[in-house]
Amino acid sequence: MAFWSSTSVFTSKVPRKILFMFTLSLSVTYLFYSLMSCYNSLQFPLQENYVYQGRLVTEETTFVTLREKLYSASQGFTEFTEAEGTTAVTVVREHVEAEQRTVEWIRTQVSPTRSAAAAAAAAAAVYHTSALDRERQEVSTTDSELRVNCTSDYGEKKLPQAIIIGVKKGGTRALLEALRVHPDVRAVGNEPHFFDRNYERGLDWYRDLMPSTLEGQITMEKTPSYFVTNHAPKRIHSMARDIKLIIVVRNPVTRAISDYTQTLSKKPEISTFEVLAFKNRTLGLIDASWSALRIGIYALHLESWMQYFPLSQMHFVSGERLIVDPAGEMAKVQDFLGLKRIVTDKHFYFNKTKGFPCLKKPEDSSTPRCLGKSKGRTHPKIDPDVIRRLHKFYKPFNMMFYQMTGQNFEWELEEDSESRSSQD
Repeated sequence: MAFWSSTSVFTSKVPRKILFMFTLSLSVTYLFYSLMSCYNSLQFPLQENYVYQGRLVTEETTFVTLREKLYSASQGFTEFTEAEGTTAVTVVREHVEAEQRTVEWIRTQVSPTRSAAAAAAAAAAVYHTSALDRERQEVSTTDSELRVNCTSDYGEKKLPQAIIIGVKKGGTRALLEALRVHPDVRAVGNEPHFFDRNYERGLDWYRDLMPSTLEGQITMEKTPSYFVTNHAPKRIHSMARDIKLIIVVRNPVTRAISDYTQTLSKKPEISTFEVLAFKNRTLGLIDASWSALRIGIYALHLESWMQYFPLSQMHFVSGERLIVDPAGEMAKVQDFLGLKRIVTDKHFYFNKTKGFPCLKKPEDSSTPRCLGKSKGRTHPKIDPDVIRRLHKFYKPFNMMFYQMTGQNFEWELEEDSESRSSQD
């Protein structure tokens, strides 16, 4: 009883601050020596196995563990005054410094045991080597993926997932340029002519022509002569049987005149349209072997494609509607390609001089994006009787084409307007 009373008298006379600091010092000291007493149990198993539970146990990691524990002990005392907190931190810092000196002493004591040090060093070397190997493997894998997926254009060159296969002078260039506005479409500017003229060069050559694409982007190209090339359907099918095909069609009479106009601009010496269109004009025999007229027999060419591809993989664009309603036709094309409708009416304006829509100028350009001088040429004046005969020639083929595609392009309603000069 006297002991407890004397103790209470002693504690009442000793300031609480000093008592707290004394208690904290004893606690930290006890914690430190408790940890150090088990240091050997953590350190010396390194002779047999330097890796403990998947973690490399070294003097440094032990020191870090001690430091974390010591500082965590000081984290809980937040209700003291600033002076008390400063004193407590000073005490902890002193113990940390003492603990560092102890670690250095232990390190010097371990070094004379050559076998232990050698084993530890060897194990550490193995560990670090394997770690570096794994790191190199991860880096090399990443580098390999970067080499595959990233080029100077930030992407990967792929074979096209969609091709504009026709038709010549139908509006394929206008369609391609409008599609290239879409951020998810990357297309070759020039016509590769791979499946009709360069097939012997191989798919690697063809792929190398393609622009680099990122994930989610579509690679495209357009070569209108594919539609009338007999072996193109089989070749494209052998490359990608699920590819999407786009065919821009136009009134075959207007298309033929536009085709002739282009040839005339390059070869002014050629015969007149009327002469080339007939085998015998007196008898009214149309020369269907002339390429300008043969291309317009769409049903004949489509039959070859339908032997390899279902209609669900084909999309037919009206060349006429592409002029009067470019946004409407672009909406359908974007839906067919599985793209978000980004190219809309805000991207077009009608150029009265050329007679067809142009793309509005991009924000980073000072001029509108309009098709070149080869587009919008004035057609030569054609004998109305020739135009009438050509409409009569094409009508049964057009009806067959409507039936095959399930679409009525209403070209027969344009017979009167086709007798007048127009622009392509």
